[in-house]
Amino acid sequence: MGLAVSCPRCGGDLRPPGLAHSDWVCERDGPVPPLHTAQHVNHDVFACATKRAAESGVPLWCPWPLPTGWTVTGVAWAGDDRSGVSATALACSGPTPFSDGPADVVIVAEEPGVGLGARFAGLSGPDPGPALLDREGGHGAHAKVKADGHPTPLWAVSTPDDRSAYAGEARGRWLYAVTWPAQAGYLLSEEVVLQDLSDWLPPELVFGALSPRLRPTR
Repeated sequence: MGLAVSCPRCGGDLRPPGLAHSDWVCERDGPVPPLHTAQHVNHDVFACATKRAAESGVPLWCPWPLPTGWTVTGVAWAGDDRSGVSATALACSGPTPFSDGPADVVIVAEEPGVGLGARFAGLSGPDPGPALLDREGGHGAHAKVKADGHPTPLWAVSTPDDRSAYAGEARGRWLYAVTWPAQAGYLLSEEVVLQDLSDWLPPELVFGALSPRLRPTR
């Protein structure tokens, strides 16, 4: 299985552990858990990814059943054999609501401070906390999903114009849903059910062409 290794916060190159340091190091962000992005998508790749996620207790969320016309198009996880998995990301692709163009959704589960979901959302810091606190104070949730059968509110966060992003908490970890283009966020206006693939990997999961959204930045 081919894997690309990059920084979860900026997508840049990393220096592996060596004699001088025991961490993976990004020139921009310092020590970070390495992000491993699968270069193919098939059942064997996801079996490996879900095994790693399960060993650390980090969910790998996937809309299930998939919306009509949608396929799973990528997977990534942050961490190594020493530290374990601290974040997962899954990409799905399909038709944009009310449009003829394609759409992408990336769903991230992560420990605080990893910064993977914030990178996809276009946030300046590693976590969405301040933005969520402002919104929680005066507004109801902007989107609702069911994660493992539990209603899970999500709040919109400020993003670049080409996308929309929602963030909340599930299983004690940040949960992000980021969509391209922005109008694809309409998918979350209806209650989406998220299945943790590390608990159960559906044999009928449909895979599509690799999404560009998870690619490292070079």
